[in-house]
Amino acid sequence: MILSFLFAAALAVVKIHASQVTMDAKIRDDSDLSQFYQLLEASQVANTTLTYRHVTVFAPTNRAFQKYNGSTKNLVLYHMSNRPLAIEELRDSISSELEGNPPLWITRRPGKYSGVDVYINNAKIYLEQSNFQSKLKVNGDTMTQVLHIINEVLEPVRSNSAESPIYNPNAFQFLNQSENLNLGDHRVRTFRQRIVIEKKEPIFKAEGRFTFFIPVDEGFKPEPRPQKIDQLVIDGHVLPNEVLFTAPTPEKVPYPTLVFSDNLRVVVSFLKQQNKVYVQSDTQVGDANHPAGVVLAEIVKANIPVRNGVVHLIQRPLMVVDSTVKDFLESFKGIEKEDGPVYKFYETIRDFGDEIMASINHLTDVTLFAPSNEALNEPGVKQMLQDKNRMKEILKLHYVKERLTLEKIKDKSVSQKSFGGKPHVGVPTAADKKKLYFNVVQGPRENQTVTVEGGGVNATIITPNIAATNGIIHIIDRLLGVPYTTVLDKLRTDPMLNSTYLLGQRRGFNDQLNDTTKRFTYFAPLDYAWKDAANNYPSTTKKLFMPEYSYHTKQILERHLVIADQAYTMAKLKEMNNDTIYLPAARDVLKLRVKEYGETERYDENAIRPEASGYQLEWEGKRIRVIRPDVECTNGIIHVINAVFLKDSDVRVTGGASLATLAPHLIMILIAKWHL
Repeated sequence: MILSFLFAAALAVVKIHASQVTMDAKIRDDSDLSQFYQLLEASQVANTTLTYRHVTVFAPTNRAFQKYNGSTKNLVLYHMSNRPLAIEELRDSISSELEGNPPLWITRRPGKYSGVDVYINNAKIYLEQSNFQSKLKVNGDTMTQVLHIINEVLEPVRSNSAESPIYNPNAFQFLNQSENLNLGDHRVRTFRQRIVIEKKEPIFKAEGRFTFFIPVDEGFKPEPRPQKIDQLVIDGHVLPNEVLFTAPTPEKVPYPTLVFSDNLRVVVSFLKQQNKVYVQSDTQVGDANHPAGVVLAEIVKANIPVRNGVVHLIQRPLMVVDSTVKDFLESFKGIEKEDGPVYKFYETIRDFGDEIMASINHLTDVTLFAPSNEALNEPGVKQMLQDKNRMKEILKLHYVKERLTLEKIKDKSVSQKSFGGKPHVGVPTAADKKKLYFNVVQGPRENQTVTVEGGGVNATIITPNIAATNGIIHIIDRLLGVPYTTVLDKLRTDPMLNSTYLLGQRRGFNDQLNDTTKRFTYFAPLDYAWKDAANNYPSTTKKLFMPEYSYHTKQILERHLVIADQAYTMAKLKEMNNDTIYLPAARDVLKLRVKEYGETERYDENAIRPEASGYQLEWEGKRIRVIRPDVECTNGIIHVINAVFLKDSDVRVTGGASLATLAPHLIMILIAKWHL
């Protein structure tokens, strides 16, 4: 309904240009269609059509021909139909004039800015230059001729063999004749054999609208892989009721395959990166022979039109999980694959962390967070690549020794509560004393974005749940551990520090945290710490959230902020700690003791899962746990702590207060944070 409305609105702009000028003259006089006109002139059939018949012409621009390197023999006839149709009259498909009358497929999609875009196969119609109409009198009859301008040359399926011509094949005829077709170096014998063995030919012969993904022979190594192509896997390579060409198909929209039941459910979506298009199958519900997870395959030859839809040749079979995490990374080595989605990350591990690759390969359960190529092209990252030792530690930050699907990650989000009612405090990585922290951000259309933070860097998971035999790979949009935000920006965006950030907005306390000429060490209480303070010091905490007490609030926050010529990691503070350390806080001197508890010690005997290791502060006789140490920023370090440096004497208030009186202030702060 919405698409129909948008299309109607678009047509209000796209007018039908009726003219006394003939179709031949219109194309001839348009300098941008000169190459197409040469083909028209050379084709007797096309000339006859323009002289005597109804016709719709889809004319590619000269620029489109510059990108085209296929045969031009009879090509012009594939750009013509004997039905004169304006854009609003185009339906799902239209027959072409090429021998066998192969169909041209029509796709409508919401426009990027407004209205609707219309495609013929993979070519976009230039709406404002199209819908030209001319009338032609032939023996007393009026012939209508319509011209549409397109941005890509339409390429039909052609046979290379004069002895075995092929006209308007369906998907199975395409597979059977593939050796005689112009497919470059690609062969599809193995998948065709599996179709015949599993007796699945009827699917590929069926009339209708389908999208077929055909793995090329190169993708069936190692040898056991062909045996994994059973009937259900074959079905997982076919989308019913959809003819999806790459240009009009949106990214990351899941389409059901023929495998779509309560027992086994597989969807397929497209992913576009760096001028390449990938298809990913997501087995949402798996079974013993078809594990859940995503399989990613590059489309090596796209948009091959057939009578019952479109064929895409892909680099490897979908649904089949038979590679390790290491195999997945190494599948991108080689000159021709240097723009694979995580090639640069593979290259970085190869150059800096051979032992890391070996470690990942020996793990039976591992989750790898692999940065995209764009993430590794960031200027700050390129500079970091000069420091070999630092890069080794950064690479270790990108994997954990357990399987974490996207659903499990969501369950471990900092916004979710653990068994004890407190926020989750991260998942240990392979890097010493470093954890990853997850968050789920709800979008305006009920969509969810999942983020991962490591070493102070927040990254978004852009391609989740790539399945491997020994784990899971998630592609992320930043390299973890290389800070790119100031202390202020980190506070503003961190979901665990809403209250600390909003309180710091009072009296301009936060303004200084954007200063890149200083080095800050900020002991920042998490939101839960302020709720605890409301229980322990109800009168004092209540006043801290009142604007009229902002002076006191600022003083208390100054107690948490150390400004010096360097930022202090927890390891550095521990190293300085003979007994009590004195740090130059923004307010007076901060006196602390730092304790590190190790593998054999328990921080909290009552905890369901005591932490294996971490840091604890002692301040004014109180033991305060460092929940997230060493959140690195460009101008300092944040240590997230589970209590506030607060004394009941900080704000003298008469009368009692309770958590109930404080709750509205906390709620208002969280609402205000949401609207920032």
